Amino acid sequence: MESIRQLIPNWLSFSNLHIKITNELESSLQLNHKLSLNEFYVLLFLYEAPDKKLKLQQLQNLVGLSQSAMSRLVSRFEARDCGVLKRNICIDDRRAIYTSLTPEGEEKLKGAIITFNQTLERTFSKDKVQEELEKLMDQLKADGTK
Repeated sequence: MESIRQLIPNWLSFSNLHIKITNELESSLQLNHKLSLNEFYVLLFLYEAPDKKLKLQQLQNLVGLSQSAMSRLVSRFEARDCGVLKRNICIDDRRAIYTSLTPEGEEKLKGAIITFNQTLERTFSKDKVQEELEKLMDQLKADGTK
């Protein structure tokens, strides 16, 4: 029962750390590239996809958004008229919509990846984050040996 009681504080510590890092990433991407973290993920997942395109449903599953939230996100991209995404109707299934990454989207992603990596490096090098991670890892190891 002792280790079960420790699971909740461990989870809360991990969750809190995740929120801090997510906020750092969100701020850096917004400041330097005018991208939200979810928009960054959309560009990244499209870049990694075959032919740099995915169905909207696939994207929503990868990013973790609802269908309506994903549709709004893609619509916001299009409304900015920055040309990073293109929507296409699937020839085989006219109900399906593909979203594809454009060359402009690839360029935007390349810059954003640099910022993303720099932010992670900076965040993970902070003493407080290192301390929290080490404390959590020590606690998880201790729980695993009980």
